[in-house]
Amino acid sequence: MKNVKIVKVECIPVSTPLKKPVIMPNTRITSIDSVVLKITTDDGTVGFSDSGDTSSWYRGELQESIMAMICNVIAPRILLGENPCNIEKVVAKMDLLVRDNNQAKATVDFALHDLKGKLMEVPVYELLGGRTIEAAQQGWVLSAGKPEDVAAEAAQAKKVGFSLFKMKIGYGTVADDIAMVHAVRDTVGSDAYLTIDANGFWSYEKALHIIRQIDSCGLDLIEQPLPHWDIEGMARLRAQVKTPIYADESAQELHNLKEIIDRRAADGLFLKLQKAGGLVKSQRWLTMARLSGLPVHCGCMIGSGLEHSPSAHLWTANDWATQGLSESIGPLMIHGTMESKNIAPGTDIALNIPRFEGGLAYPNEGPGFGINLNEAFLVSNQTKGKQICSVSL
Repeated sequence: MKNVKIVKVECIPVSTPLKKPVIMPNTRITSIDSVVLKITTDDGTVGFSDSGDTSSWYRGELQESIMAMICNVIAPRILLGENPCNIEKVVAKMDLLVRDNNQAKATVDFALHDLKGKLMEVPVYELLGGRTIEAAQQGWVLSAGKPEDVAAEAAQAKKVGFSLFKMKIGYGTVADDIAMVHAVRDTVGSDAYLTIDANGFWSYEKALHIIRQIDSCGLDLIEQPLPHWDIEGMARLRAQVKTPIYADESAQELHNLKEIIDRRAADGLFLKLQKAGGLVKSQRWLTMARLSGLPVHCGCMIGSGLEHSPSAHLWTANDWATQGLSESIGPLMIHGTMESKNIAPGTDIALNIPRFEGGLAYPNEGPGFGINLNEAFLVSNQTKGKQICSVSL
């Protein structure tokens, strides 16, 4: 392998419209504002990544903050002049010099893995331990809505082959959310894997009331019913209800996982690679989950075929991850379809979106993530009023 160094780092703000809005409490997502990162070496090799959707309420990071952190701190102080294959070294330096900002760190980590895979001429899953499964089983995320509409969408997803159906809350009243759960369970049947995600918007009292009302539906889990900081409340709630409680927003850094484990605050965990800070840190995260015996599901930030790719490669390679289900279906959510064959060519950041078929997701083959970047899309969908930032040696 060549001895190369990083000579250029470029951040491109991109806005991708959604075919169908995603509805959650106080939130109606109609487009995805993300950052596409390019890292170039002195031999001309380019690694790239997509941050996925940015959110003020989920992790508190936006296009502006991600671009500023990468161009003003990470690129000049860590990346430029560095060998891109030294990913562990870069991750350690990012954690030393940058507090929080895990989505920015993850975007860098992803691009470095893509670059290293290209330099070594292997898919990223080979860098992560090699292939464990051919494809990862996927769950379908149902946007909040009228009970009959959500149930109809769940029926369609089941017919396609999805293994899990996750409901979002917040379309109407609490009674509407409860009615939605019952309607979906009646539609998909008692054998279907059914979950609901509160995204931390319930208080302890509201969560206890709602979960007791839906316990009879036999949900397989409730995701993040309480605010991310209320781990003690999660432990109390878990002791009072039958439905398993999983942590998402509460489970970011390893010390968060340790507190959840020590307090017995969750029956399982949700991993988003951007939340954990990238592939290197996600592998540590999965090791700790495995040590504690906590099952793991994988979500996404909603993003392009490029955003989805790190999850696709990790969930193909990591044995503990393959025990759970993945919900990394960002490209399908953007394009309003349940299989990638229905996505019109040239309408995504990735020219060759990874294959989604029959409720399964397959990583692209080829060096790195195996993604070809849609340069024309980046130009036509550059976020209005925002400029590309670039830093070079």
